[in-house]
Amino acid sequence: MWVILGLIAIVITFINLYMYAAGKDYKLAMAMALSFTALTICAAFSNLNRWVKVEDWSALREIPGMARAFWFVTIVSILLNLAPIFLERKRKKL
Repeated sequence: MWVILGLIAIVITFINLYMYAAGKDYKLAMAMALSFTALTICAAFSNLNRWVKVEDWSALREIPGMARAFWFVTIVSILLNLAPIFLERKRKKL
């Protein structure tokens, strides 16, 4: 499930950037992309919780790599989705 939510977050992030570039209102897309990013993280942790409940200890070995990947993807998502706001402010100052 987290993979599907993550793909949706990526697609909506690109829609956000496209809408900004086209001069359209991008704020709903930005909020949706950030929301789907959060849902992706929640779904991933639910998956980890399921692994613990069924005592799948070999699957839990993946957690360190997944944690780094989720931190990276979340930070990139936040920066990409907030970029239009910063670019808009910069444009207004000029």
